[in-house]
Amino acid sequence: MTAPAFDWHRHFASLADDIEARLREGEVALTSLSAEDSDFVRFNAGKVRQIGRVTQGKLTLRLVEGERQAYATLTIGGDPAQDRSDIAETLAILRDGLRDAPDDPHLLFDRSPWSQSTHRRGTLPGIDALVRVVTGCAAGLDFVGFYAGGSIVRGFASSLGSRGWHEVENFNFSWSLCEAGGRAIKTTYAGDDWRDDVFASRVEQAAAHMRVFERTPRVLSPGQYRTYLAPAALWELIGTASFTAFSARQQASGRSELHRLHAGEVSLDPRVTLTEDLGLDIAPRFNEDGYLRESVPLIEQGRSAGLLVSARTAREHGQRPNGALASEMPVTLSMQGGDLADADVLKALDTGLYVGNLWYVNFSDRVNGRLTGMTRFATFWVEHGEIVAPVEAMRFDDSLYRLLGSELERLGETPELMLSDWTWGERSTGGMKLPGLLARSFDLTL
Repeated sequence: MTAPAFDWHRHFASLADDIEARLREGEVALTSLSAEDSDFVRFNAGKVRQIGRVTQGKLTLRLVEGERQAYATLTIGGDPAQDRSDIAETLAILRDGLRDAPDDPHLLFDRSPWSQSTHRRGTLPGIDALVRVVTGCAAGLDFVGFYAGGSIVRGFASSLGSRGWHEVENFNFSWSLCEAGGRAIKTTYAGDDWRDDVFASRVEQAAAHMRVFERTPRVLSPGQYRTYLAPAALWELIGTASFTAFSARQQASGRSELHRLHAGEVSLDPRVTLTEDLGLDIAPRFNEDGYLRESVPLIEQGRSAGLLVSARTAREHGQRPNGALASEMPVTLSMQGGDLADADVLKALDTGLYVGNLWYVNFSDRVNGRLTGMTRFATFWVEHGEIVAPVEAMRFDDSLYRLLGSELERLGETPELMLSDWTWGERSTGGMKLPGLLARSFDLTL
């Protein structure tokens, strides 16, 4: 893939210098950039249905004076003169707002100067080449998918001397193979090094599973079943919990879904280790408050090891900020693997459920970490180490304390890196690296 025509780095640096030059005595500016140059392709029935390219940038300008702050977000189009004019107008509006703004009792931002830069090129397919490969692999299949790929940019500049840059090229492709009865197999392929043979093998594997749908579906009664949860299924469980489960703010108010774990009332299996791992290099190493982000151990050997502390939470509760985002959600969550090889999954499961994906996951009992949702399509009944039938959709209701505790039998030895596929408004950074999980029992309720 050719380099993006527009140089976001140079443009942002120029705008940050311009903002600093316009400041008055006692004012501090914290400026964040979110931009992208992305290709999007939508497939249906194995053919291209929609194709396009998006180049966009948003600048968020925070003006601080004393204990007061105001902020605004504006679209920047890359025209230096127009963008500078918009910034001048925005600064004037923010100054007017600060005149009547009350002091912010929880305002905190990093005042130390630093410089951090990540600039990584990927190996992405050209769109013509992508279309040829996909349509070739999808021939004869009801293939429905969505590809997003290109450059994702995040920038930060403080008038106190900090500069941060994150620019990476990657792709995220999710697709489903559908059959006449309405069932489907969903598969994803993401990363920064596209390989035609890897994509082709994933389509081939999904097509092999599609043949199972020709068999009579197994209807299960409610109960507890020995179950293997593939990494994508575990993502749905841990991802849903992580909205607030590792937040220092939510824990301080007793509203974390893993409050009992963090309070030391319960523990998980000693093999469970979860980390907000900046070493995955899939998200910026800085945040909007000007702090360099840290890798934070969250669970070590089944016990709570730390929480994500944003600047506002740190000031409110007298803690030290560790670079967490304002949401205090993990964005680079990594779980340590175990000893179960991918090739041995069905043999180790022996008889029970193979769950490829979970759907509509939400909490049914937050205090006890219980989650509910549907198994839906990519769930198969396995007997003596062989897939024998698809399983009709079932509702589950089970606790993370059980699945990551007493019921955890083995973890996959090769955690899978899955990038966030969020594209609402813009492509997102981050993701999770998770293994599969073999559970002694998984609770299906109806």
